[in-house]
Amino acid sequence: MLKGYKRTIGAAFLGFITQAIMLNFPPLLFVFFKDDLGITTGQLSFLIAFNFVTEIIVDFVASRFSHKFGHRKLVIFAYLCAVLGLLSMYLLPLVFPKVPFIALAFSMMLCGLGGGLMEVLLSPIVEACPTKNKSGMMSLLHSFYCWGQCGVVLFSTLLFLALGMKNWGIVALIWTIIPFLGIFLFIDAPIYTLVPEGQEKKPSELAKSKKFWLFLIMMMCAGASELAMSQWASSFAEEALGVSKWLGDLLGPCLFALAMALTRVFFAKFGEKISLEKGLMISSVICMFSYLLAIIAPEGFEMLSLIGCALCGVGCGIMWPGTFSLAAKHEPLGGVFMFGMFALAGDFGCLTGPFLAGQASSLLGDNLKIGFAFSLIFPLIMLITSTFLFIKSRKNQNKATH
Repeated sequence: MLKGYKRTIGAAFLGFITQAIMLNFPPLLFVFFKDDLGITTGQLSFLIAFNFVTEIIVDFVASRFSHKFGHRKLVIFAYLCAVLGLLSMYLLPLVFPKVPFIALAFSMMLCGLGGGLMEVLLSPIVEACPTKNKSGMMSLLHSFYCWGQCGVVLFSTLLFLALGMKNWGIVALIWTIIPFLGIFLFIDAPIYTLVPEGQEKKPSELAKSKKFWLFLIMMMCAGASELAMSQWASSFAEEALGVSKWLGDLLGPCLFALAMALTRVFFAKFGEKISLEKGLMISSVICMFSYLLAIIAPEGFEMLSLIGCALCGVGCGIMWPGTFSLAAKHEPLGGVFMFGMFALAGDFGCLTGPFLAGQASSLLGDNLKIGFAFSLIFPLIMLITSTFLFIKSRKNQNKATH
């Protein structure tokens, strides 16, 4: 049994696994939703949007008013929303079979409510824990999203094969165990304060910081670069490449998540020895190359496209936690509001990335390669901003030396 701050961190790890379930379990069902419920590709992109629009609204509200309710109550409520969201995803289309799109949209909004609260609260809660390597712990925390994503794809695929796609509701019920455990752990886990009361920067003070706005842009691009690939990798493998569902899931989103997890664990161990700015530049280049590989692989070489999907996990690995750590270093008094705004920007990227990729694909004959080509803009912006920060950091070092 975990005790003290280790219990808090363990509960937060389960929160990131829960986020992975809510974000990556529905995309595994997209083809099923299209074939059996009559949901179109355009409507699927709107379902993704409903989730992240809810998260964005929650990010903003929670970052401003979370202190009035208490972090413990809000986190437990977030886990409860996750449970209800997963259950309603299966039950509501059965209760309202004539409007399956609306039923699914409601369940996605429940997931977005829980995910938004977790996104705002879990990172500052872990940042406040008395650990030595803050950036390493942040990267390790975010790696559990990747382990969760990999586990969701792997075990869901195996359960689909064993039970049949018609019984996917049983799989959804099984995944509710994780948020239930999170509720149990957080009931009596200690909650630490990130910034002493009265010392946290006001929103108006943060708004005057140019770097704060730059980090917001980077967070948006990190979310968009990651989710544009992970949300559509399963459908891309099945429809564009013509491989079977189980093979597409394992070699697409599953390897994507595994590559991202290993990258984040590596950064957690060696992050203090690596320049964050340089690491983000390298990540952006790898991400752009992986998108191009998925797009331009010629017919007959579909495996190259799947390798591109997986390699994207390496490119996106440190974008999100790396930007968080870099911002916390430059704005140590930003507090929960700053983390909330970064979560909002990241979730806005998670919304725009897969949504625009889906809409671009839908407008041009359901061609997901077109959607991936459109998504190249996000790692490109990430490369430009991280290069700017790297150059500025080197100039400051030279000034300090002389």
